[in-house]
Amino acid sequence: VVSIGPMSDSLAARLRAAGCVFAEEEARLLVATASGPDELDDMVRRRVAGLPLEHVLGWVRFRGLRMSIDPGVFVPRWRTEFLVEQAIALVNGVNGTGGSRDDTAPPVVLDLCCGSGALGAALGSALPGVELHAADIESAAVRCARRNLAGFGGRVYQGDLFEPLPDELRGRVDILAANVPYVPTDEIALMPAEARLHEPRVALDGGADGLGVLRRVAAEAPPWLAPGGHLLVETSDRQAPVAADVLAGHGLLPRITSSDEYEATVVIATAPKRSIAGARSTP
Repeated sequence: VVSIGPMSDSLAARLRAAGCVFAEEEARLLVATASGPDELDDMVRRRVAGLPLEHVLGWVRFRGLRMSIDPGVFVPRWRTEFLVEQAIALVNGVNGTGGSRDDTAPPVVLDLCCGSGALGAALGSALPGVELHAADIESAAVRCARRNLAGFGGRVYQGDLFEPLPDELRGRVDILAANVPYVPTDEIALMPAEARLHEPRVALDGGADGLGVLRRVAAEAPPWLAPGGHLLVETSDRQAPVAADVLAGHGLLPRITSSDEYEATVVIATAPKRSIAGARSTP
């Protein structure tokens, strides 16, 4: 590791000149991560060229965990920690809709559109013994997620939404965390270059109104949910009422929750306690 000192100040000046708003903090992280001067110089060069800091470092902090992040993989946002907190509260029965699952069995969690697997890892860390599954269409994301979820016994599948999942999961998923893309296609051009140029388009583009992928998830999710299981999706404030209507149209019971602290909105859609479309029935 390169020693921190005057070098960090010099690097901060280079980063600031390149437009990095938090140049001092970035310089500190780069210096602390680099194994030597040559690697540090390469890391700074890539950051100045516009590569996201997380891709340069090779990791990102998410809900207290250090998650591996490869170039070309979607970087989990801090606001998405709100979705994770909501999911944990649901499993622990403290969110007003608990008690829907068999508390003697470990919760079954599915991290759909998982990217790096950050959501799944955060849930695996907070819910010991969880049965954890994740899926993504991007091969780079799947490789990354397999590393991040290995310590939690997570199984990661590659394919389009529910397509690669094993049939044994049907009717068993207690928490379906689907951090689907929700940026309207026409608004992607307005995103910061770090995301627009270096993250996969499939992880950003939600279609004309940003809800295209959510509509597919809403249509396909019910048979996979356990009776009383929960589907959680992140949206914008503007999109949330439409998203709730979409989910209700597929037999789920939605509610909208928001956080000023995280500047985040999550729609939670609960399956009726009696099975939907062939899912298991409660006694």
